[in-house]
Amino acid sequence: MALAPKFKGHRLLFSKEASAASFQEPLHTIEVFLDYVCPFSAKFFKTLYSDVVPRVRASPGLATKLQVIFRQQIQPWHPSSTLVHEAGLAVARLAPDRFYGFSEALFRAQTDYFDASVANEKRNDTYRRLARLAAGSAGVDEAAVYDLLAVSDKPGPDGGLNSGNKVTDDLKVLVKTARLVGVHVTPTVIFDGVVTNIDSSWTADQWLEWLEKNVA
Repeated sequence: MALAPKFKGHRLLFSKEASAASFQEPLHTIEVFLDYVCPFSAKFFKTLYSDVVPRVRASPGLATKLQVIFRQQIQPWHPSSTLVHEAGLAVARLAPDRFYGFSEALFRAQTDYFDASVANEKRNDTYRRLARLAAGSAGVDEAAVYDLLAVSDKPGPDGGLNSGNKVTDDLKVLVKTARLVGVHVTPTVIFDGVVTNIDSSWTADQWLEWLEKNVA
């Protein structure tokens, strides 16, 4: 599935030539649908980002033929899932090249945003914590992140009371994207447009074995 330019931070390229004018988009695409407050997504991301990515970059035969797209997947039975994914969108807008670094930090701190951890916290207070995390982990301006996330307690210009925040429209695109391909479970992996069986229990060795068989 295509990726809108405004979500370019969600794309992970491996080849050193990716920034060159002559660069051609890789033949193969892995789309990973992950939720920041899903423990299985955290396990999946850690293996992928910390162990698999460096090995793919060290393998020219894979690096030039493969790209990964992080598809943020909100799981609404955890209300904070929306909030943490909004923070991901804010970082992706302000500093696309720091999206993966922030995602790593957010997965590492995910229990701070589990149901029990936010049960007695106001929504904007959760946003403030997320903005601090973005600043501390990815060097993104804390005030700028919070400005994108904060919800007003005053009526909007049209008198509406349900106008969301400055990343609400981007959030709607994420939801529509997942609905279009029928993704429900996290993590879900789509390889070249087809759901495949990579899961959170895989080791880096299993990943590399699979990639070497499927990335021609």
